[in-house]
Amino acid sequence: MLRQELAITENIKLKRTRDAVQWALTTAIERLSKLRETPKNGLVVFSGTNESSGENIVLVFSPPDPVPIYFYRTDKEFHTEFLEPMVEESNIYGIIIIERDEATIGLLKPSGIQVVDEIEWFIPGKHHKGGQSQRRFDRIIEQMVEEFYKYVAEKVNSYFVPLIEEGKMKGVIVAGPGYAKHDFIKEADNIDYRVRKLIIGEPIDVAYQGIVGIREVVMKARDTLAKQRFVEVLSAIEEFKYHIAKDDGYTVYGFSDVEAALDNGAVDKILACEENADIDRIEKLASERGAKLIIIPSSVDEYNWFRDAFGCIAAITRYPITT
Repeated sequence: MLRQELAITENIKLKRTRDAVQWALTTAIERLSKLRETPKNGLVVFSGTNESSGENIVLVFSPPDPVPIYFYRTDKEFHTEFLEPMVEESNIYGIIIIERDEATIGLLKPSGIQVVDEIEWFIPGKHHKGGQSQRRFDRIIEQMVEEFYKYVAEKVNSYFVPLIEEGKMKGVIVAGPGYAKHDFIKEADNIDYRVRKLIIGEPIDVAYQGIVGIREVVMKARDTLAKQRFVEVLSAIEEFKYHIAKDDGYTVYGFSDVEAALDNGAVDKILACEENADIDRIEKLASERGAKLIIIPSSVDEYNWFRDAFGCIAAITRYPITT
């Protein structure tokens, strides 16, 4: 098919366009001719020239999931829409922080934390009436709390169920400062059964709502979430900050010092900004020296601090290093 396409390119009147299309097709044919068989998940070919930079681009690969459609197009841009669902984050945890009159609903993704909703509700406090008035008032308050729990459950369902149906949500963590977190699980009977099924362990005690509360949940649940990349990043940063504060010799920073420590086999973990220009070289060195490379995404709160103070690269060593 590509050879047939190449044969009719002489009909393209504009020489610049004709040359670009002929180059793209010829290069694609050359690459494909070297393959003995189609990979299990199918094949994707991108071939063309960046009009702005003049850079020639040829990509031939088999994606992580089966190619869903046969699609050929000569266009001004590559069509990636059929592949994008394959690279969307699929290791997501839902987080619910609940009190009697306030709630935060969030997501923990490999790329970071996301607050999807913050809810406040007016629930009256205690009063000084006695007798039947007090009992009636208490019943009204409890009904209001139950309605609040039901409302939060509906919101949780609306955010979490679609992710569960797409196979992206791995678990749900419930947290809060008091008994409300236990009451919510017990009394909010409209929590979707699929959400309830994913609730992990016992509710976690935290002191705050919002983004601060979610970070507290993540740190307290780190053992449960050990395989979550973002948790690994936060743990590494906390370990790095601990050694910096103690000034115990277990940290080095700056590319030359980290490289020297790597050469000596002293490095346990390397921390590097995701935008570090030397990331490929760092990854190769880490692999050769048996060190673990941890990429810090820009979504982490400490990103700017780490970048500005330590030049985007630092290491935690296996033993103290004196300079």
